[in-house]
Amino acid sequence: MLKRFQELDFTHPKQFVYINVFLDMALQKKKKVDPFSSSVTLPHRFTDEVNKVLVFTENEQEAEVAREHGAAIVGGVELIKWILEDEIQADFYVAVPAIMPKLIPLRNKLRRKYPATRRNSLGSDIPKMLQFFKECHEYTVEDENIIKTRIARLDMPTEHIIANLKTIIHDICTFKPSNFDPIVRKLVIRSSTSEGLLLNLDGILPQMEKVEEKEEENGADEDQQKPVQESVST
Repeated sequence: MLKRFQELDFTHPKQFVYINVFLDMALQKKKKVDPFSSSVTLPHRFTDEVNKVLVFTENEQEAEVAREHGAAIVGGVELIKWILEDEIQADFYVAVPAIMPKLIPLRNKLRRKYPATRRNSLGSDIPKMLQFFKECHEYTVEDENIIKTRIARLDMPTEHIIANLKTIIHDICTFKPSNFDPIVRKLVIRSSTSEGLLLNLDGILPQMEKVEEKEEENGADEDQQKPVQESVST
């Protein structure tokens, strides 16, 4: 439908496609999922933009490796002052373990971008970290329970748009245990110039196996999924 809107309205065919994801952050006993940000590698890149990655290391050999693999900024403790004073900024910050005790003054400044193992931004494999963060797609929870992010360009094949959409949604779902209600409550998709369309979540959310349905259909899961994907892509 978004592609048809573009043709009928004579708007730009390469405009961005966006999603608004409305989340159910509730857990139990009045607890909730804290707002989060995450980065994923999309199966189909839709921009030539390269993220600016800063690498913290005091080892000259590691520094040289970082420069060779496209780090925008490489350095050690001398960078701390410039970062605190906003003289230096990057999209992502990665570090090797040896320098972490010296980076503590940056914890409050960088917050979610502070190098950490769970974010894959702390480690010894500098080329691997740079490859991921230079091309990854980042999204963030805004206003406590909404994610607004672009996922593709409208002129991409429909199956590529859906693949990018599912990659982001599946990553979002990892932030809430599966034994609770799904974290994704509502999903709206739009292009730069269109109104939003409410998407059916069937076939988009990662789902638990439905034994009864599988028995009735004799394992015809693929046949069930196909109409769902086609309905999303229309």
